[in-house]
Amino acid sequence: MIIIVKQQHDEKQLNNLVKWIKNQGLGVDLSVGAHSTILGVVGDTSKVDIDLVRSLDIVENVKRIQEPFKCANRKFHPEDTIVDINGIKVGGDNFQIIAGPCSVETEKQIVEVAKAVKKAGATLLRGGAFKPRTSPYSFQGLRETGIDLLLKAKEETGMPIVTEIMSVRHIDLFKDVDVVQIGARDMQNFELLKEVGKMNKVVLLKRGMCNTIEEWLMSAEYIMSEGTKDIILCERGIRTFEPYTRNTLDLSAIPLLKELTHLPVVVDPSHASGLSRLVRPLSLASVGSGADGLMIEVHNDPKNALCDGAQSIKPDEFEQIVEHINVMLPLCGKKEIV
Repeated sequence: MIIIVKQQHDEKQLNNLVKWIKNQGLGVDLSVGAHSTILGVVGDTSKVDIDLVRSLDIVENVKRIQEPFKCANRKFHPEDTIVDINGIKVGGDNFQIIAGPCSVETEKQIVEVAKAVKKAGATLLRGGAFKPRTSPYSFQGLRETGIDLLLKAKEETGMPIVTEIMSVRHIDLFKDVDVVQIGARDMQNFELLKEVGKMNKVVLLKRGMCNTIEEWLMSAEYIMSEGTKDIILCERGIRTFEPYTRNTLDLSAIPLLKELTHLPVVVDPSHASGLSRLVRPLSLASVGSGADGLMIEVHNDPKNALCDGAQSIKPDEFEQIVEHINVMLPLCGKKEIV
């Protein structure tokens, strides 16, 4: 349920209304925009007398929400959420690029790549410390050492770091990580989602490889229901019957999400195709579809990468992509990458 409060309202009356709703055992999400104030009421709202609420002097209108996702719903929060990561803003008219290797391999590798992508225009550094792999015999990441090396790269470049968490047992290791990534395989690991929601960190939530948009938003709802509001959605392609690419990038999800949710949306063209030669065209298509950013895998030696070398691009290729993106951004209502 959403309660739209009149522009000229009495703060004391508003506070009394919020208190009354909470006394009903319901949660309240207050969204103050430039033109309206909205109360998002979460819980079993069947006990609330809509006519009674609508009759209050400060209330303009009351609506029930049909979609199962509440906190993530744009009806709750009409204006775009802008996620602030150490001064780097994602959402609204901002466009950011997260770049780095699939896996952290050595200090030299991660620091070298970090410096290269920052110079080219990336604003956040990605790198896998814990790697979910289909085969138990594949490289699983450097784990704790990988996080330490990411922090070393952050120290060298000043770039906030993004890395994936796979277990609630590892939460303490992520205390200095700027953005906690939930990977596609864990999108519906609900116990992990709830615990990450309590971390008070920015969360990057990837879409599951076989999940619908509504299921994806319900996973965001799990995180938001525990208190974390700064969530970035990441479209990374879904599994279809097409064998020519690793996944099929669902570009239609971007404008649809813009209608359904206030959360920012970024695209991972590297995982979407699994082919480095498709990263550039898919990146440009994502910009044109309204994405708030990209997450691109960049490696200084893709042929010898320990993980996903086939979809990784070199730093010079990344620089060219950023140049092309900057041409498109003003046409799409976004600021150019500085």
